[in-house]
Amino acid sequence: MSAVLDHHAGHDDHAHDHPHGWRRWLYATNHKDIGTLYLWFSFAMLLSGGVLALTIRAELMQPGLQYVQPELFNQLTTMHGLIMVFGAIMPAFVGFANWQIPLMIGASDMAFARMNNFSFWLMPPAALLLIGSFFAPGGATAAGWTLYAPLSVQMGVGMDMAIFAIHILGASSIMGSINIITTILNMRAPGMTLMKMPLFVWTWLITAYLLIAVMPVLAGAITMVLTDRHFGTSFFNAAGGGDPVMYQHIFWFFGHPEVYIMILPAFGIVSEIIPTFARKRLFGYSSMVYATASIAILSFIVWAHHMFTTGMPVTGQLFFMYATMLIAVPTGVKIFNWVATMWRGSMTFETPMLFAIGFIFVFTMGGLTGIILSVAPLDIQLHDTYYVVAHFHYVLVAGSLFALFAGTYYWLPKWTGHMYDESLGKLHFWASLITFNITFFPMHFLGLAGMPRRYADYPMQFADFNLVASIGAFGFGLSQLIFLYAILKCIKGGPKATDQVWESAQGLEWTVPSPAPFHTFETPPTVR
Repeated sequence: MSAVLDHHAGHDDHAHDHPHGWRRWLYATNHKDIGTLYLWFSFAMLLSGGVLALTIRAELMQPGLQYVQPELFNQLTTMHGLIMVFGAIMPAFVGFANWQIPLMIGASDMAFARMNNFSFWLMPPAALLLIGSFFAPGGATAAGWTLYAPLSVQMGVGMDMAIFAIHILGASSIMGSINIITTILNMRAPGMTLMKMPLFVWTWLITAYLLIAVMPVLAGAITMVLTDRHFGTSFFNAAGGGDPVMYQHIFWFFGHPEVYIMILPAFGIVSEIIPTFARKRLFGYSSMVYATASIAILSFIVWAHHMFTTGMPVTGQLFFMYATMLIAVPTGVKIFNWVATMWRGSMTFETPMLFAIGFIFVFTMGGLTGIILSVAPLDIQLHDTYYVVAHFHYVLVAGSLFALFAGTYYWLPKWTGHMYDESLGKLHFWASLITFNITFFPMHFLGLAGMPRRYADYPMQFADFNLVASIGAFGFGLSQLIFLYAILKCIKGGPKATDQVWESAQGLEWTVPSPAPFHTFETPPTVR
């Protein structure tokens, strides 16, 4: 896509009138500032969720109880999941959306600037509520990140804090999604038809519709838990004629599309990076768009594959089994298209490309274990074991998180105006990839051997693999400090980045100066 900028002069006319100091961030309405806030917030949550994970792995390093009691152990696993999903992965992708979508479609900003500010500032209080629940009487919720009834109906006040935190984070997500959809549909540059949009914009458009569809479902589920707890209803309380399995149906009707909410923007980032470093156009652009839409639609009819052990009739098991296998088809189309894009391209392996290729490799492994888990008889054996833990960490850590790292290195020079330190980036990649696999690959064997998840203790036969996994986990945690150092070093200074940054990168964001000025595209560019 080539772009003509009718007018470059209007870029910095208003740069002097934006507030400075704390006011700039508190009252931010500029999409770049809000994107930056989201990214720093999500990184802080990644580190805090990571500390919880390392406490879990420290406890599991050896059999027997070392550091934490089982009650606290269950609080740690629950809060680790909630913080990583709602505090780290989702806000990070919203940060990318804020930064990149207006730049990619030639818009001057997001459609609703003040709502954009509000949807960010809902998040820190929610995060404080979530983390603060550890200090409530009885501690944080220990019902698992899925908050299954009847446990969630019986927990202490920490459970209520988690429910309110998730409500607030959900409201933030819905407002962000409305903003993203309106921006994409109404503010594209002249000449940019839907089928000329960058794939990152496409994946976010579809993700935003998913968020609007399923966030209210989660809100309904946790509100019913709240009324069961305090207002005498019996939605999920079997003692009053309620059904705990109904909670699982409602939760997973949200939870499965949620999984794709966390991976579709990652597909978009990888689809931007691979053509740049393969120096070829993306293979099969329209099939990628249709595959993304197919994944989103299919995600609504597979929820009960999380529930094969609840006594579902065989007909139901068969339906959900085949529907789940069907989702592998559009996902396979994407992986094929990325590989075909790289095929016979003149590839170079800068850090963004390394993370993108690492993503494809490890995400594919996570996808294959997902197909194994979709087979009902196998799932009944593997359900709630470490095999499942391994599967979803391959998809979410090596999937979502690696794509976020790839996108950060890819656009960082555009954001800061400086090139990052390439050797630090490569060190971060190799350290992350190797320690990630040392951590999570042994969990497949633990699960196949029957080790259940969310247990603070285990018999001797699981000791060796757990020791390996714990050592890997500490390595993986420390690797992220390399990332933090590389980012801070890049912000402080470094070689000046050109406007283009990557010689073969396509798209409107590479036509504005680096660092991207406070106001861009006041006169819309024309896309030919």
